[in-house]
Amino acid sequence: MGGKVDWFWILALIALALQTGLLLIALFAPGLRYLVSDPRAEALDSEQFYQTVCVLTNALCGEKTSIEVLANGENYYAAELESVKSARSSIHLEAYIFANGKVTDSFMDAMEERARAGVEVRIVVDAIGSATFSSERIDKLRAAGGKFEWYGPLRWYSWPRLNNRTHRELLIVDGSTAFVGGSGWADQWMYAQEKDKTRWRDTMVRVEGPAVSGLQAAFSENWLEGSGEVLTDKKFWRFPEGQGDSRAMVVRSSPMTGRSTTARILFQVLLASAKKRIYIETPYFLPDKSIRDELVRAIKERGVEVQIITPGPGTDHMLTRRSSRRLFGPLLEAGARIHEYQPSMMHAKILVVDSTWAVVGTTNIDPRSFSLNDEVNLATPDYRVAQRLEADFHTDLTQSREVNYQEWKRRGIAERIHEWFGGIIERQQ
Repeated sequence: MGGKVDWFWILALIALALQTGLLLIALFAPGLRYLVSDPRAEALDSEQFYQTVCVLTNALCGEKTSIEVLANGENYYAAELESVKSARSSIHLEAYIFANGKVTDSFMDAMEERARAGVEVRIVVDAIGSATFSSERIDKLRAAGGKFEWYGPLRWYSWPRLNNRTHRELLIVDGSTAFVGGSGWADQWMYAQEKDKTRWRDTMVRVEGPAVSGLQAAFSENWLEGSGEVLTDKKFWRFPEGQGDSRAMVVRSSPMTGRSTTARILFQVLLASAKKRIYIETPYFLPDKSIRDELVRAIKERGVEVQIITPGPGTDHMLTRRSSRRLFGPLLEAGARIHEYQPSMMHAKILVVDSTWAVVGTTNIDPRSFSLNDEVNLATPDYRVAQRLEADFHTDLTQSREVNYQEWKRRGIAERIHEWFGGIIERQQ
């Protein structure tokens, strides 16, 4: 006589098997291969190239946009806070990192005051990246009339999407001024956290003109996912006429079913089209094989100068730094120059190609940014913006230590073991 079937344990084992399978896929599934069909077809400064990049990335493109580069927290926080305090109709903020401290206190105080004055304040932050943010401060903002939502909170029905986070760092004021770049809102971007270090190195850009509507759309997408509210009021959509002289495209990037993302397309096309130089600053340099191959081709086939700045000992993720160093070999051997920033954490996310194209935003050169996170970037073929970012790059070089190929080959056994472990979970870093 057969015993009863214990369906609870059968279902539990099935659920465990499914979860294990999803984990294995996340850790070991190969990334999508990228190869640009004809990278030399058009000049980087041609209209054809601009329009091609725009449609390939589903970008929202704005003519006559004003772009101002703001390097480091003491500059961009002051500009952002001034803009918040002068808001008349709306303040929209989205962040991966929104941490307790002096910086967020100053912004929350200003937004509470504006909310009490009738300004519509909306904040959406990532439920994992900002998990420890004060519930008391959230309650104070809501009591003042502001709105606060979490992006991707853990629910019984949302665990398959737990790995998909918003990594966007955005502030839009009155639908007419926006800030975008690598920095969240936390004290490490403003104040030194250790005696022998400086505040984190980062860059934001202030945007005014038509491109602001594209950044508003990026915010609205994740606000909808966090709150269920579709933003249609005309106060949010000013569609401002351009007073600047830059062309700009806003590239919103989210994971797609086919594994591609628009941010990944943007970076691959620009790297493949470089003819003179490629400058990269990134906090997490974990390039997949397609990017590594593209950089090597640029050096060997077209004589492109490739220079990269990544974090040094001041990194906030030592395992990621070790995982990154594991990949240096073929690039160094091909002739790329890789530098490690010494004063503190390097957190800027910048790409400059041929002193012509510049990209500033939230995308790291790593699998998580290219295939898992929601990201946003501002790309422009404005040589003035590119040259300003190049000037900052050369300043950062003076505070960086170059890694040479012979040194890289002499890495110790402990570092290699650390690299090996990091390589296993590379897609999750």
